[in-house]
Amino acid sequence: MALVASAQALGLDIGTSRLVIARKSGEEIQFDSQLNAFVTIPYSKMTENVLRSEHIPHTVINGQIIVQGNESEKFAGLLNVEIRRPMTPGILDPSEHSSLQVIRELLANLLGFRDPFRERRVTFSVPAPPLGAEESLTFHEKTIKQILADLGYEGKAINEGLAVVYGELEDSNYTGIGISCGGGLCNVCLSYLSVPVLSFSVPKAGDFIDLNAAKMAGERANRIRLVKEEGFHFNGYFQDRVHQVISVYYDDMIQTLVKGLKDAFERAGSLPRFNRPIPVVLSGGTAMPKGFRERFEQLLGDKEFPFRVSEVRVAQNPLHSTAKGALVCALSDEEEAR
Repeated sequence: MALVASAQALGLDIGTSRLVIARKSGEEIQFDSQLNAFVTIPYSKMTENVLRSEHIPHTVINGQIIVQGNESEKFAGLLNVEIRRPMTPGILDPSEHSSLQVIRELLANLLGFRDPFRERRVTFSVPAPPLGAEESLTFHEKTIKQILADLGYEGKAINEGLAVVYGELEDSNYTGIGISCGGGLCNVCLSYLSVPVLSFSVPKAGDFIDLNAAKMAGERANRIRLVKEEGFHFNGYFQDRVHQVISVYYDDMIQTLVKGLKDAFERAGSLPRFNRPIPVVLSGGTAMPKGFRERFEQLLGDKEFPFRVSEVRVAQNPLHSTAKGALVCALSDEEEAR
C-alpha cells in the first residue's frame, strides 16, 4: 500500500505507557511521542512560573500542579515517587480522577489544535478485550473520540494488533499475526489479506513485569522500568538479583502470551485455510530486549497451531509500529474519500 503524503491524516497510538503520533512528510513518516504519565507536585506560583518559562507541559488541578508527559519521569525520580497513569491496562482509568484532564492535555500537546478550515482525520489505536474478560471498551473509545473532537479532529478507532499488521506486514499482503507488547496489555490480531479474523489481548505486559519485579527486588517500579530500558538482555541467567527477577517475570509473561494464542485459536472454531506459512511480527517496548524473540519463538514451537509460521520477527522500530499502522489506515481512508 503506497503511502501518499497528506497534511490531514494522522496515526495515533494510545498506549498505556506511551502516546505516539505518526504523520507523513514527503516520502518520510515522522513520529513524536510522550509518556502517558504524570506526577503531582504542591502548587506555588513560583513553581508554575518556572515550569512555564522552561516550557514543561503541566496543568493545575484542584490546587496541585500536574506535570505530564516525558518530564513526569524526571520529576518522579527527583521526588522519589512513582509516576501515575491516566490509563489502566489498555483503557482510561475511571478510578484516577485526573485521567481525562491529563490525557486531553497530552493529546493537545501532541496534536495541537486544528485549523478550523481544514478537515483532519486521526486514526487511533484501541485494545482488544482481554481473553475471558470481554468487558465493554465503549467508554474508552467514545471518550477518546470526544476529546479528539474537542481538539478539532475526526477520530476513528483501529484495533491495536491490526495496526501492527498494517504497519509491518505489507510484504505478505497484510496476512499474518501482529502482536503489540506494551505497558498494560499484549494485543494480538490474526489478519487475512488485511481483514481481522481474530483479535484479543493478554493482561500481562510491561507493567506486570515492573510491578512484580519491584516487589520481589525491593525496588520502585520506575527503577525496574529504567533497568529494562537500559540494555536488559533476556538470556535466562543473571548474577544480579534485579536482572534475575526481571527475567523470571518476563518469562512468565511470554508463556502467558503463547498460551493465550493457543487458547484463542482453539476457541475460535473456524479459521481461514492459509495456503502458505504466515509471519508473526512482535512490536512494542516490552518486545525490545535481546532474547525476547528467541524465547517467544522457542515457546511457540512447543505448541500446536492450526497453521504454520514462516518467521517470527521483531518490528524494525517496535515503538512506532502501531502509530505507523494507524497512519496507513488513515491515509487509505482519506484516499477512498476523495
